[in-house]
Amino acid sequence: MTENMENVGKAKKMTGLGRGLGALLQDSDSVNRQSRPSHTETVSMMNEIHVEQIEVNPYQPRTHFDGEALQELAESIRYQGIIQPITVRQIGRDRYQLISGERRLQASKIAGLTHIPSYVRTANDQQMLEMALIENIQRENLNAVEIALSYQRLITDCGLKQEELGERVGKNRTTVNNYIRLLKLPPIIQAAVRDNQISMGHARAIINIENPETQLKMFRKTVEEEWSVRRVEDEVRNLQLATEANANKERRPNSLKHEFRSLQFKLSSLFGTKVSIKSDDKDKGEIKIPFTSQEELERILKSIQFES
Repeated sequence: MTENMENVGKAKKMTGLGRGLGALLQDSDSVNRQSRPSHTETVSMMNEIHVEQIEVNPYQPRTHFDGEALQELAESIRYQGIIQPITVRQIGRDRYQLISGERRLQASKIAGLTHIPSYVRTANDQQMLEMALIENIQRENLNAVEIALSYQRLITDCGLKQEELGERVGKNRTTVNNYIRLLKLPPIIQAAVRDNQISMGHARAIINIENPETQLKMFRKTVEEEWSVRRVEDEVRNLQLATEANANKERRPNSLKHEFRSLQFKLSSLFGTKVSIKSDDKDKGEIKIPFTSQEELERILKSIQFES
């Protein structure tokens, strides 16, 4: 990092990055010739900006930063400097808002840096949200739930379809959908995925259970008995088969006794239409004689009168 910082409180353009970063810019003269960013132009210049002039990103998809990992990054920055500049947008005179690179910004503050190399971009709120989400998904080690939330925000807030989202983040639609489905799980299970108690594979198996209470029971067994993903998949499959078998059994009509089946056949022959008889274990039930026209009804009634 540059040792002698001038005009603290003002951003200044970098003419040389030092420590190997100069290779990132192929034409430093053209960069230095660029004017201060306006709200209409696309900006590709790199500035060295005072850390106190940078506001946090309100659209940051990451909700948790590991303290130990930040300390390790801070030590690396003290020794090597900033390897990858952060990205910001200008929101006022000497005021910037972070688009991506919050870990680097936080670690730089811990390392005692007063200025940080930054790409300055022009973006409205929606563009900023989209850039922040996509860049964090691609660059940061987000957990599965954070990725799912980011995908969902790109769909709802940025108006992207799943196919478009897949193209932006380099994933197919099935992968995107698998992440988004995690958000249908109970909050306890989502938190377990976030905290690495269970893997995304475990969660993807559990989500195939429709009942939330049963999902929680399966989750607790998974954690308590340390089930593998394959074990959870097998248990869920067995549960689904048992549930389906019970449902089929409940839907299956009660079998008719022999005498009722015989009567059903005789009545169908007598009336010339399909007669159905339903009965329970207590021999209670009903007889249905369908008809499709007034003439057919009169014919059935005459048959009944004849028999009586």
